[in-house]
Amino acid sequence: MADTIRLAQYFKMKAANRPGQAARALGALQKAGVNLLAFSGFPRGGQAQLDFVVTSAASFKAAAKRAKLKVQGPKACLLIQGDDRRGAGAKLTGKLAAAKVNVTALQAISTGGRYAAILFVKPGAVKKAARALGAR
Repeated sequence: MADTIRLAQYFKMKAANRPGQAARALGALQKAGVNLLAFSGFPRGGQAQLDFVVTSAASFKAAAKRAKLKVQGPKACLLIQGDDRRGAGAKLTGKLAAAKVNVTALQAISTGGRYAAILFVKPGAVKKAARALGAR
């Protein structure tokens, strides 16, 4: 089965780099009924950055506002899913390299014979990356 590659929207927020910050944000979104496609958190400059890939930018923004989460966005990213196979990441990044698209960040996971990835590029390169990968 071919990979599914689609444009998605994400929001980011800064948080203190200490226990409970992701739980607080994710709990508030859960309480508001927000469904996420993906979530990523990582240290950045002494703080943490939380990235939320959303199904609906409008409902996410409203829930974040009610929860007093200071988010930025929406921004575009690519969400990739497919059957797990050796070299899937190499093929994706190779296509981007051939198209001269620089990858800002890429996170991927494999489970149960499937894989998924979130691909971030600079805002001006999103359409070019989508074309290079054959996004729908």
